[in-house]
Amino acid sequence: MKSYIDRRDFLKVAAGTLGTAVIPRPLIAEPRTKLRVGYLPITDATPLLIAHAKGFFAEEGLDVEKPVRVRSWSALLESFLSGKFDVTHMLLPIPVWMRFKNRVPVKILAWNHTNGSAVTVSGDSHIKSFADLGGLQIAIPYWYSIHNVILQMGLHQFDLKPVIQPQRVKLKPNEVNLFVLAPPEMPAALAGSKIDGYIVAEPFNAISEIKTGAKILRFTGDIWKNHPCCVVVMNENIINSRPVFTQKVINAIVRAQLWINQNMKETARLLSREGEKYLPVSEEILLRAFTGYDLADYGAGAIPQAIRHPQWNIGRIGFQPWPYPSASRLIIKQMGQTLMEGDATFLKKLNPDFAAAELVNDTFVKDALNQIGGAEAFHIGNTDNPWEREEVIEI
Repeated sequence: MKSYIDRRDFLKVAAGTLGTAVIPRPLIAEPRTKLRVGYLPITDATPLLIAHAKGFFAEEGLDVEKPVRVRSWSALLESFLSGKFDVTHMLLPIPVWMRFKNRVPVKILAWNHTNGSAVTVSGDSHIKSFADLGGLQIAIPYWYSIHNVILQMGLHQFDLKPVIQPQRVKLKPNEVNLFVLAPPEMPAALAGSKIDGYIVAEPFNAISEIKTGAKILRFTGDIWKNHPCCVVVMNENIINSRPVFTQKVINAIVRAQLWINQNMKETARLLSREGEKYLPVSEEILLRAFTGYDLADYGAGAIPQAIRHPQWNIGRIGFQPWPYPSASRLIIKQMGQTLMEGDATFLKKLNPDFAAAELVNDTFVKDALNQIGGAEAFHIGNTDNPWEREEVIEI
């Protein structure tokens, strides 16, 4: 079962649920009394799941059903488009593609998490840095993903050329072949030497580490400090017609993120098979995914050295909701410079300043943050202006 979005799937879904992919229209005729949450079983969904598990949605006065687990990005997208879910998480580049390529009325309301991804290679591999990826086969979860963007940043730094070729084609020493592979298939493909490495979100890096002795080449958060990955999205028509409902949803998610930061181990237990079974993964693996960021294991002296910027004082995964405009602009700009399969010419015409402002509605998350003491509750930003930051990228 593939767990990524295929363009043909998207067009089929859009045609069936929106009537036409280029004419936004309301997905609901009247307000609903229940909150319906959809998610993929990955750590990216954590704030949505903890908001339910700890009762934060209910405490906001929302009549919330148990979050519905879906098995693929395609299924999640279809459910979002058809109005089955009020709120969900998506890889940040996907809403860019949805809104500006396919004219879907999607809005980003907050960040769901930061960092939380890595480049993973076999434990007996010769690969020690991005420079060693020439001539190899590297899997990504989806073309419109932060993983594809960051990976290609690293390749360009070492004058390597990303290409899209059948795996049987012999590569030049400076070429790196990229292809989409469903994340659940990545650990087995790496263990079976069908691929040379992959970049993906957790817990699939932790799974390979624990089950097959794979190595983390680099943590993505150690390349782009506290970068966004998945974001909280809702349909613009719901946001406009039900602002109080929307505010309550975001309030609960922000409260969940704050709780997660203070209770990482308990979060792993709650989500695991041994806990409330939101994720089909053991507590041991989730503990690694949430807390496994020791310098003794990944810092100076480790081969490969996955952590090269310990002074950044970040973790393997982070949780804070504020959608920094600088990051949105940077991602949109980088997407235009990133090799992708299919027609991505719309990105060349997209103004990053306009697109970032059009895609994100930050009023609800700012109100939610102010209710709990402001951005300082998450130790983000600076004291002069916590709502802006300078993006830090060092390969």
